[in-house]
Amino acid sequence: MVSVVKLAGGLVFGAVLSQFPEYSQQYVQRMGGALDELTTVVADFDISAKASGHTRDQALSAMTGSDFLIARQSDMTHTFIRFETLFADYFYLKNANAYQRLTYVARMRDGEVAKGTAKDFKPAVPLTTDGLGTAGIGFLLGYGLLAGLLRISPRSRKRIAA
Repeated sequence: MVSVVKLAGGLVFGAVLSQFPEYSQQYVQRMGGALDELTTVVADFDISAKASGHTRDQALSAMTGSDFLIARQSDMTHTFIRFETLFADYFYLKNANAYQRLTYVARMRDGEVAKGTAKDFKPAVPLTTDGLGTAGIGFLLGYGLLAGLLRISPRSRKRIAA
């Protein structure tokens, strides 16, 4: 029975992780699109700031005097932070293979990109080497995790002691 549970855990983890290469590819594609759009917004702001004799920070600081300008200042500050974060993360993810992306998964942190990717993502049978490889990694992780949990569970200790 215990082996069936470990096998099932391995198969579930394998199936889930086999989807990672395609999901990560779609995430990076969406990330590139978001970065293209943000680049346009940031460039437009910087051009307007420069035309009025300001740096970006000076122009942001000048956005005061009304609720609208203060809200817009906050929006633009958030846009600049998101742009810089996406730019840095995209640098790591763009040319990484599926296994490298597994180690960079913390860089797949943009909520809007992740939500859009998850919404449009359709699981498929992994026919690529990367898909099969990550399925194998997932199987080993799932099997090992369940084997470890079953080994330390109180029920298992009773069986071992008997």
